[in-house]
Amino acid sequence: MTSYITRRILLAIPVLIGLLVVTFFLVRLIPGDPCTAILGEKATPAACRSFDQRYGLDDPIPVQLVIYVKQIFQGNLGDSLQSSRPVTQIMVERLPLTIELTVTALFLAVLIGIPLGLLSARRHNSAADVATMTFANIGVSMPVFWLGLLLQYLFALILKDTFFALPPSGRLSAGVLPVPFYEVWGWAVNTHTMWGGFLEFIGEFAIFNAFITGDWHLLWDAVTHLILPGIALATIPLAIIARITRSSLLEVLGKDYIRTARAKGALERRVVAKHAFRNAMLPVVTIVGLQLGLLLGGAVLTETVFNLSGVGKSLYEAITARDYAVIQGFVVVIASGYVIVNLLVDISYGFLDPRIRYE
Repeated sequence: MTSYITRRILLAIPVLIGLLVVTFFLVRLIPGDPCTAILGEKATPAACRSFDQRYGLDDPIPVQLVIYVKQIFQGNLGDSLQSSRPVTQIMVERLPLTIELTVTALFLAVLIGIPLGLLSARRHNSAADVATMTFANIGVSMPVFWLGLLLQYLFALILKDTFFALPPSGRLSAGVLPVPFYEVWGWAVNTHTMWGGFLEFIGEFAIFNAFITGDWHLLWDAVTHLILPGIALATIPLAIIARITRSSLLEVLGKDYIRTARAKGALERRVVAKHAFRNAMLPVVTIVGLQLGLLLGGAVLTETVFNLSGVGKSLYEAITARDYAVIQGFVVVIASGYVIVNLLVDISYGFLDPRIRYE
């Protein structure tokens, strides 16, 4: 198992390096000039020369790449061309919200999708199977922005005076100001150090911060604000997970060892739970890992509809302003998260399938 994990880690290294280089060159293919996009169409040539010199954009592309790689290895993602703020500081503020939204959406997708797939497979060709797959097909084909607007209309307008009313947008209600846990506990934290920066990043997770400090009002407010965007973002992966679970389980239920277990008189529930479910999980785990990566980088529409200042909205603003440093930083971090998730999925195969473990 150790050699298997080592091989997967070694294979991930060139992928990350390739992503870094490709991202660096692709952002420079975006039409437009950072100086004109940020300073405006009337920016003088002298102002643009000064702007390019300030951020090193007047250097040859290979020289810029070498400098950027050196900065990456020093833990420095550069400064935003638009705001002159460190990209790492922008990430500390924006990334936690996107992670919370992604985890919420994936939790809903797995919590509902896998049971729906199991129900559909066990009731193959029944009314429940048809209804489940119809729901899955609708979920896959429903645009996220349209579903988000429908949810806002239903829960924030039609049901606004009922128990089911939910906030239509924003991360927290007006007047709700989360206090980082280290300030609540009286810790003196220097956010300019690596450890202090990590604590500041963790403190930006509203739900985690509220839970460990016992601020139940903040916790309730943060959770209720994530329900609607979480449902909107979870719809497509939920439908995909349900369909993959159904098809994988149906394939396993047709195997000889399943027929043998049934012939021995084992209860159908035990056959599915003990013999079929675990063997059917490999493709399901794969698709869950892929969906996590897609959700992490694909929440642009959801964040825009629900007015959430996360990674998606930041990337949109950075692309509009041709802010190379921010685009590169977020894409590299998201891509690295994608690679790490797939690495964890590969490692999980060894626990689900003993044959892989002993290769």
